[in-house]
Amino acid sequence: RPLQFFFKRWIGILALYLTHRGQFDCKGGGFLPSYLVVLIVILAAIILVLSIIVYVSMQGTITKPGPRQHIPALIYIRTTLYLPELIWAFLGAVWVNDESQGCAPSVVATITIAVIASWVFLFFTVVAVLIFFDPLGRPKHLNYLVSMAHDLESSDAVQAKSMASRVWECRLKLMCCCVTKDTKDNRAAFTDIAELFSAFFLDTDLVPGDIAAGLTLLHQEQDKKEKCSDLEEVACTLPQPQSAEELDIELENSAHYMQFAVAAYGWPLYIFSNPLTGICRLSHNCMCCRSQFPEQDIVGGDHVGCHFASMLQTTGLQNRDFIHISFHNKIYEIPFYVALDHKKETVVVAVRGTLSLEDALTDLSADRETLHVDCVTGESLAHKGIMQAARYIYKKLIDDGILNQAFSVVPEYKLIITGHSLGAGAASILAIMLHASFPALRCYAFSPPGGLLSKPLADYSKKFIISVVLGKDLIPRLSLCNMGDLKRRILRIVAQSNRPKYQILLRGCWYEIFGGDPASFSDYLDNSQQGRLTEPLLAEQNLMGHQSSSYSSIPDESPSSSPFQGPQLSLPGRIIYIMEKYSTGSFCFSEAKYCALWCDASFFSNILISPKMITDHMPDLVFKVLKDLTQEAPYIRCSTSPPAPGEAC
Repeated sequence: RPLQFFFKRWIGILALYLTHRGQFDCKGGGFLPSYLVVLIVILAAIILVLSIIVYVSMQGTITKPGPRQHIPALIYIRTTLYLPELIWAFLGAVWVNDESQGCAPSVVATITIAVIASWVFLFFTVVAVLIFFDPLGRPKHLNYLVSMAHDLESSDAVQAKSMASRVWECRLKLMCCCVTKDTKDNRAAFTDIAELFSAFFLDTDLVPGDIAAGLTLLHQEQDKKEKCSDLEEVACTLPQPQSAEELDIELENSAHYMQFAVAAYGWPLYIFSNPLTGICRLSHNCMCCRSQFPEQDIVGGDHVGCHFASMLQTTGLQNRDFIHISFHNKIYEIPFYVALDHKKETVVVAVRGTLSLEDALTDLSADRETLHVDCVTGESLAHKGIMQAARYIYKKLIDDGILNQAFSVVPEYKLIITGHSLGAGAASILAIMLHASFPALRCYAFSPPGGLLSKPLADYSKKFIISVVLGKDLIPRLSLCNMGDLKRRILRIVAQSNRPKYQILLRGCWYEIFGGDPASFSDYLDNSQQGRLTEPLLAEQNLMGHQSSSYSSIPDESPSSSPFQGPQLSLPGRIIYIMEKYSTGSFCFSEAKYCALWCDASFFSNILISPKMITDHMPDLVFKVLKDLTQEAPYIRCSTSPPAPGEAC
């Protein structure tokens, strides 16, 4: 893209010069020819250097950088060209501002566009350097930093980790500078997230392009394995302790309470789900809905009532059925609402999922923290950021008397807690906190985060929590341990690649868009070591040490103190897994058929690479699939008996 950008600028400036040569008869016309000639030369030099960089960077493989050894020198040359480019951008700005009077409008417009483009490009270059520049000095000092990181008693190890953490903290603050305020919680969140990122990337030397190539190869490897053993067949062989009748009941309940979880997202998701009619439906209701709801019962920013109007449309409730609505949103403090569901005779607490940068930072505060529960023995750990969010809602519900207010109206109703994504995680932990006070409560968690509860807590929550997971959704498979495993899988498969990165990425794009035979991905791997891909946790240094010194230090595992080691956190409660049986059509016109079954948390111990890993997480799709599954009785269930050899599940 930079090469294309400079080439277009060069063509435009050259065409301007050739078209108006000898006709610059204006106030600054004497300076303009020389300015344009030098600018053409500068742009030509930049295009030449970038073309050489592109060509050289296409040589070799990811872990064999020998043919790319001249890239640093070429980057230094490109960096020196920023100085004349900056000077000429400044001179061009001065000319446009002071000396362009009387010149042809086309000339002034072209020079103005060129100057603006130069300043915009220079600005984004500076921002990119501030965010991505690594002052730790990779790969030159990578071996030193990694060896120190694994020597836990060394003062240099502490210094290396601290330095890496500070770098990531500065990057995060720079990216979030315009959104978040400098508060105690924000600083603590940035510090926690920076420690996770530094621990994840400290012992690797992969750039984003390397990671993309590794994910592409992993996806094809995964599809090849799925052809040999059907995903549904694997799921069906897992223990099925619950009955099919109970599955039908919980599917119906899930479909019902999912509408409350969807409503918590407010008007953005409503318009996204109804792009043609959503705005029209809300536009005439926003102000009137706002005026009909008591001011003291809405907290946060819904000044025109559009959030509330969309909640009424989604749930079908009346104004008087809403007890409390909070749109207040900060790090560790997420929106929720309390409503009366007369159809099921329940008080519903619905927690919103991720919809803001503050929510994302809460998600990323993924370290483990102890959650004390009296009747749970063993290590009771939970996701730190989500547990903080659940504590915030707990205090609001109990200390502010919101639940007492609801049950004073309908004392015979039961308590239901629900949410999607981040909201599902917070709802699950909130349910654990409230279970002692409300033994009959139920929680329905849709697409909850995978790294949420330790095994003792997850087992305890099976009494009252139902989790619903759709297809290859990334979030229920996302945990610190799974991320560490994914990193090792990427390093392992990248080490085996025998093609240049651009070829892997181009073929990967073709495969993702148009499909293909996943078996052919083996052509991109070193045949001498293909069989070793199936071995658990290969020592990457054994594979890479003879290829690149920058990879020779990558360890088999992270240090024992790394957050990516330690107890595995998993999904809460009993899990209903909704899997795709088959799909028809292609692209936007495809239609998938689904079935449901009980599933064990161990089934989600690996991250699956798929184009649907994000779309399967979308709340509107989960809601649609649940409604489709429960439209006709009997509900569509997967077979729970182990399939015969050679048969599908």
